[in-house]
Amino acid sequence: MTGIRLFVGLGNPGNEYARTRHNAGFWFLDALAEHLGARLGTDSKLQSENGKATLAGQAIWLLKPNTFMNKSGQAVVAAQRYFKIAPEETLLAHDDLDLPPGTSRLKFDGGHGGQNGLRDTIAHLGNGCFYRLRLGIGHPGHKDQVTPWVLGRPGKDDEDLIRSSIARSLSIAADLATGEFEKAMRLLHTAK
Repeated sequence: MTGIRLFVGLGNPGNEYARTRHNAGFWFLDALAEHLGARLGTDSKLQSENGKATLAGQAIWLLKPNTFMNKSGQAVVAAQRYFKIAPEETLLAHDDLDLPPGTSRLKFDGGHGGQNGLRDTIAHLGNGCFYRLRLGIGHPGHKDQVTPWVLGRPGKDDEDLIRSSIARSLSIAADLATGEFEKAMRLLHTAK
């Protein structure tokens, strides 16, 4: 079985967004790059920061789109084409309003759930046949508060919970690279 060859973190570039909830996907990708000792470089033709690494004996690519969240699909699809990576060999890590902070879930296929980076990627691909690492950021309680919530910084307790879910997610990265998806889901979804 083919594993994940392209790990993508969704977020918005720039220091003003770096610590916002919407950048949880970037937090994951930065943590994965650090864990693997990989360096990310800016690549204008792929509209991203990207780098190559080895994980569980597999060559993988790491990608952070520089396109802003709403245009993430441009960079994701450009990288898939350039590196000849199929959608089902791709994982998008992203913030998720429907999960509480500290929770992370692995999922394949489906809709965008209102997440604009997923929405744009699905629009560019014409389908949702890729893996998602859903990083819970919680919900502000009312839909009118969603935009300031996702573009705001979490409090210390919530940030610690989000970062702990990212650390647990790193522990299944090797399983993702080798295609052990059921094992990865079981470990992640039962982790305390």
